[in-house]
Amino acid sequence: MESLHHLLNGFTVATTFDNLLYCLVGAVVGTVVGVLPGLGPIAGIALLIPATFGLNPTSAIIMLAGIYYGAMYGGSTTSILLNVPGETASVITCIDGYQMAQKGRAGPALAICAIGSFIAGTLGIFGLVFLAPPLAEAALAFGPPEYFSLMVFGFIVLSNVTGGSLIKSLMMAVAGLIIGTIGLDPVTGDARFTFGS
Repeated sequence: MESLHHLLNGFTVATTFDNLLYCLVGAVVGTVVGVLPGLGPIAGIALLIPATFGLNPTSAIIMLAGIYYGAMYGGSTTSILLNVPGETASVITCIDGYQMAQKGRAGPALAICAIGSFIAGTLGIFGLVFLAPPLAEAALAFGPPEYFSLMVFGFIVLSNVTGGSLIKSLMMAVAGLIIGTIGLDPVTGDARFTFGS
Protein backbone atom coordinates (compact mmCIF):
# COMPACT_ATOMS: atom_id res chain seq x y z
CA MET A 1 0.00 0.00 0.00
CA GLU A 2 2.93 2.27 0.69
CA SER A 3 4.17 1.92 -2.89
CA LEU A 4 0.76 3.04 -4.18
CA HIS A 5 1.04 6.14 -1.98
CA HIS A 6 4.47 6.92 -3.45
CA LEU A 7 3.14 6.34 -6.97
CA LEU A 8 0.27 8.78 -6.42
CA ASN A 9 2.70 11.28 -4.92
CA GLY A 10 4.85 10.96 -8.04
CA PHE A 11 1.84 11.55 -10.28
CA THR A 12 1.00 14.64 -8.24
CA VAL A 13 4.48 16.04 -8.79
CA ALA A 14 4.56 15.07 -12.47
CA THR A 15 1.22 16.69 -13.30
CA THR A 16 2.04 20.17 -12.07
CA PHE A 17 1.85 22.87 -14.74
CA ASP A 18 5.60 23.47 -14.87
CA ASN A 19 6.44 19.80 -15.29
CA LEU A 20 3.78 19.28 -17.95
CA LEU A 21 5.15 22.29 -19.82
CA TYR A 22 8.68 20.88 -19.68
CA CYS A 23 7.35 17.53 -20.88
CA LEU A 24 5.65 19.22 -23.85
CA VAL A 25 8.79 21.18 -24.71
CA GLY A 26 10.86 18.01 -24.44
CA ALA A 27 8.45 16.06 -26.67
CA VAL A 28 8.50 18.77 -29.37
CA VAL A 29 12.30 19.06 -29.27
CA GLY A 30 12.59 15.27 -29.23
CA THR A 31 10.37 14.99 -32.30
CA VAL A 32 12.69 17.39 -34.12
CA VAL A 33 15.69 15.33 -32.95
CA GLY A 34 14.01 12.14 -34.17
CA VAL A 35 13.40 13.59 -37.62
CA LEU A 36 17.12 14.18 -38.11
CA PRO A 37 18.66 10.99 -39.52
CA GLY A 38 21.68 9.74 -37.61
CA LEU A 39 20.81 11.60 -34.41
CA GLY A 40 18.91 9.16 -32.21
CA PRO A 41 17.20 9.61 -28.85
CA ILE A 42 20.30 8.88 -26.76
CA ALA A 43 22.50 11.29 -28.73
CA GLY A 44 19.76 13.92 -28.57
CA ILE A 45 19.53 13.59 -24.82
CA ALA A 46 23.30 13.78 -24.49
CA LEU A 47 23.40 16.97 -26.58
CA LEU A 48 20.51 18.59 -24.72
CA ILE A 49 21.60 17.84 -21.14
CA PRO A 50 23.17 21.34 -20.80
CA ALA A 51 19.73 22.82 -21.48
CA THR A 52 18.53 21.31 -18.19
CA PHE A 53 21.26 22.71 -15.93
CA GLY A 54 19.10 25.57 -14.69
CA LEU A 55 16.10 23.35 -13.91
CA ASN A 56 15.31 21.47 -10.75
CA PRO A 57 16.10 17.75 -11.05
CA THR A 58 12.47 16.60 -11.37
CA SER A 59 11.69 18.95 -14.22
CA ALA A 60 14.98 18.11 -15.93
CA ILE A 61 14.30 14.36 -15.85
CA ILE A 62 10.75 14.89 -17.10
CA MET A 63 12.03 17.06 -19.96
CA LEU A 64 14.69 14.48 -20.88
CA ALA A 65 12.05 11.73 -20.84
CA GLY A 66 9.91 13.88 -23.16
CA ILE A 67 12.90 14.28 -25.48
CA TYR A 68 13.40 10.51 -25.54
CA TYR A 69 9.77 9.69 -26.28
CA GLY A 70 9.51 12.46 -28.87
CA ALA A 71 12.65 11.25 -30.62
CA MET A 72 11.36 7.69 -30.70
CA TYR A 73 8.21 8.92 -32.43
CA GLY A 74 9.89 11.53 -34.64
CA GLY A 75 12.04 8.98 -36.42
CA SER A 76 8.95 7.52 -38.05
CA THR A 77 8.11 10.79 -39.83
CA THR A 78 11.04 10.58 -42.22
CA SER A 79 10.51 6.83 -42.53
CA ILE A 80 7.00 7.40 -43.80
CA LEU A 81 7.59 10.47 -45.95
CA LEU A 82 11.13 9.93 -47.30
CA ASN A 83 11.84 6.21 -46.76
CA VAL A 84 14.82 7.26 -44.58
CA PRO A 85 14.51 6.20 -40.93
CA GLY A 86 15.24 9.00 -38.48
CA GLU A 87 16.51 6.48 -35.92
CA THR A 88 17.03 2.74 -35.75
CA ALA A 89 13.67 1.79 -34.24
CA SER A 90 11.90 3.34 -37.24
CA VAL A 91 13.50 1.11 -39.87
CA ILE A 92 10.51 -1.22 -40.03
CA THR A 93 8.19 1.75 -40.53
CA CYS A 94 9.78 2.30 -43.95
CA ILE A 95 8.21 -0.89 -45.25
CA ASP A 96 4.51 -0.11 -44.80
CA GLY A 97 4.55 3.62 -44.05
CA TYR A 98 6.42 4.64 -47.17
CA GLN A 99 4.16 2.44 -49.31
CA MET A 100 1.13 4.22 -47.85
CA ALA A 101 2.75 7.61 -48.53
CA GLN A 102 3.37 6.60 -52.16
CA LYS A 103 -0.35 5.85 -52.51
CA GLY A 104 -1.30 9.29 -51.16
CA ARG A 105 -2.13 8.10 -47.64
CA ALA A 106 0.73 9.75 -45.72
CA GLY A 107 -1.66 11.46 -43.30
CA PRO A 108 -3.30 8.24 -42.10
CA ALA A 109 0.13 6.58 -41.86
CA LEU A 110 1.44 9.39 -39.64
CA ALA A 111 -1.74 9.27 -37.54
CA ILE A 112 -1.48 5.49 -37.09
CA CYS A 113 2.14 5.88 -36.07
CA ALA A 114 1.33 8.64 -33.54
CA ILE A 115 -1.53 6.65 -31.99
CA GLY A 116 0.56 3.48 -31.92
CA SER A 117 3.46 5.32 -30.27
CA PHE A 118 1.13 6.72 -27.62
CA ILE A 119 -0.47 3.36 -26.86
CA ALA A 120 2.85 1.50 -26.79
CA GLY A 121 4.50 4.15 -24.61
CA THR A 122 1.60 4.14 -22.16
CA LEU A 123 1.51 0.35 -21.93
CA GLY A 124 5.29 0.29 -21.53
CA ILE A 125 5.19 2.75 -18.64
CA PHE A 126 2.41 0.85 -16.87
CA GLY A 127 4.28 -2.41 -17.44
CA LEU A 128 7.41 -0.88 -15.94
CA VAL A 129 5.51 0.45 -12.93
CA PHE A 130 3.90 -2.88 -12.11
CA LEU A 131 6.64 -5.30 -13.18
CA ALA A 132 9.77 -3.47 -12.00
CA PRO A 133 9.51 -4.33 -8.26
CA PRO A 134 9.12 -8.11 -8.72
CA LEU A 135 11.79 -8.17 -11.43
CA ALA A 136 14.17 -6.21 -9.20
CA GLU A 137 13.62 -8.69 -6.38
CA ALA A 138 14.28 -11.59 -8.75
CA ALA A 139 17.44 -9.92 -10.06
CA LEU A 140 18.75 -9.35 -6.53
CA ALA A 141 18.27 -13.04 -5.80
CA PHE A 142 20.63 -13.98 -8.68
CA GLY A 143 23.99 -15.36 -7.68
CA PRO A 144 26.97 -16.72 -9.64
CA PRO A 145 25.23 -20.00 -10.64
CA GLU A 146 22.24 -18.14 -12.07
CA TYR A 147 24.44 -15.70 -13.99
CA PHE A 148 26.47 -18.60 -15.40
CA SER A 149 23.28 -20.41 -16.43
CA LEU A 150 22.00 -17.24 -18.08
CA MET A 151 25.23 -16.85 -20.05
CA VAL A 152 25.14 -20.48 -21.19
CA PHE A 153 21.51 -20.01 -22.23
CA GLY A 154 22.52 -16.91 -24.21
CA PHE A 155 25.26 -18.85 -26.00
CA ILE A 156 22.87 -21.67 -26.86
CA VAL A 157 20.25 -19.26 -28.21
CA LEU A 158 22.92 -17.41 -30.18
CA SER A 159 24.22 -20.60 -31.73
CA ASN A 160 20.71 -21.71 -32.73
CA VAL A 161 19.74 -18.34 -34.21
CA THR A 162 22.71 -18.19 -36.58
CA GLY A 163 21.27 -21.08 -38.58
CA GLY A 164 24.62 -22.57 -39.62
CA SER A 165 26.66 -25.26 -37.97
CA LEU A 166 26.12 -25.50 -34.22
CA ILE A 167 29.81 -26.15 -33.53
CA LYS A 168 30.96 -23.19 -35.64
CA SER A 169 28.44 -20.90 -33.93
CA LEU A 170 29.56 -21.95 -30.46
CA MET A 171 33.21 -21.54 -31.44
CA MET A 172 32.56 -18.00 -32.70
CA ALA A 173 30.63 -17.15 -29.51
CA VAL A 174 33.50 -18.39 -27.35
CA ALA A 175 36.03 -16.52 -29.52
CA GLY A 176 33.99 -13.35 -29.07
CA LEU A 177 33.88 -13.92 -25.32
CA ILE A 178 37.65 -14.38 -25.19
CA ILE A 179 38.26 -11.23 -27.25
CA GLY A 180 35.84 -9.34 -25.02
CA THR A 181 37.83 -10.24 -21.90
CA ILE A 182 41.06 -8.63 -23.16
CA GLY A 183 41.98 -5.59 -21.08
CA LEU A 184 41.17 -4.56 -17.53
CA ASP A 185 38.71 -6.49 -15.42
CA PRO A 186 35.87 -4.08 -14.52
CA VAL A 187 35.51 -5.56 -11.02
CA THR A 188 39.09 -6.06 -9.82
CA GLY A 189 41.08 -3.91 -12.25
CA ASP A 190 43.45 -6.78 -13.08
CA ALA A 191 44.93 -6.90 -16.58
CA ARG A 192 43.79 -9.93 -18.57
CA PHE A 193 45.40 -11.32 -21.75
CA THR A 194 47.69 -8.29 -22.11
CA PHE A 195 50.91 -10.41 -22.24
CA GLY A 196 52.66 -8.11 -19.78
CA SER A 197 52.27 -4.91 -21.78
